[in-house]
Amino acid sequence: MKLILASPVMRDLPRKVLFSLLTVYIVWGSTYFAIQVALKAFPPFMMIGTRFLVAGASLYAWQKWRGAANPTLREWRDGGIVGILMLGGGTGLTAVAQQYVSSGLTAVFIACSPMILSGLSGLFGDWPKRREWVGIFCGFAGAMLLASDGQFSAQPLGILFLLGAILCWDVGSILSQKKLKMAAGGMGFASEMLVGGLFLFIVSLFKGEQLTGEVTINAVAAWAYLVVAGSLLAFTAYMYLLSKVPAGLAASYAYVNPVIAVALGVAFGGEHLSVREMLAMSIILGSVVVLTSAHQKPKEQTAS
Repeated sequence: MKLILASPVMRDLPRKVLFSLLTVYIVWGSTYFAIQVALKAFPPFMMIGTRFLVAGASLYAWQKWRGAANPTLREWRDGGIVGILMLGGGTGLTAVAQQYVSSGLTAVFIACSPMILSGLSGLFGDWPKRREWVGIFCGFAGAMLLASDGQFSAQPLGILFLLGAILCWDVGSILSQKKLKMAAGGMGFASEMLVGGLFLFIVSLFKGEQLTGEVTINAVAAWAYLVVAGSLLAFTAYMYLLSKVPAGLAASYAYVNPVIAVALGVAFGGEHLSVREMLAMSIILGSVVVLTSAHQKPKEQTAS
């Protein structure tokens, strides 16, 4: 992470863009542990659905207090489509897939997201530059190397769920950036989280999910962290990035999050880094510097 912050081109980014990148990197990298703790009490769809419902309602109330107008019916529709794709399909299917796919293979598949997202962006006439492709492929190589210490077991059904999750997340991301008309600013993000969270909660009811264990203080605290940091801060920051920087840079969290997770394990869990992990982390952080330098002037248009 120090390598990223030390990069002159990273320091030259607008403050909001830099803050959003660091928020997505650090917060989503730390949610792995929080999700594990929360799942000891809450089943996956109930946990994810209530997390985004509460986050969306909180953001909506904040926007109304600041005088923001309600989304139009079309903006609710478009925000709902993005929310169902990204949160219902992307986050929900990932939770299902992890019952059949090892964490190592999951990390590798998720690392494909920046390539897929950049390719989808190209279909709308915004192909990444050569330097961006170098950064994307270097980041993927680093993620593969980092995950290679883990297990790569999987059942075919899990692979299908995981592919579906990545496609839903990336299609939702690119539609929010290129095609759909959501409400401006925070009200648009609130509509996505409200509709996506409601969709996941309905799925939870249809599945008949029940609490998986005792609702402890630790489980509630982990759930609250996911609401505030994982959803209100990080998801909003990611959607902001989609409107300001190239798709490959916005999606580079897929490379950096495992690095943050490993670093937290070393700092607080007494884990040790192997030479392979240190090399992989260096490649990943270097790829982010390349992606940043490939587009020093973020786009000025806001999400439509």
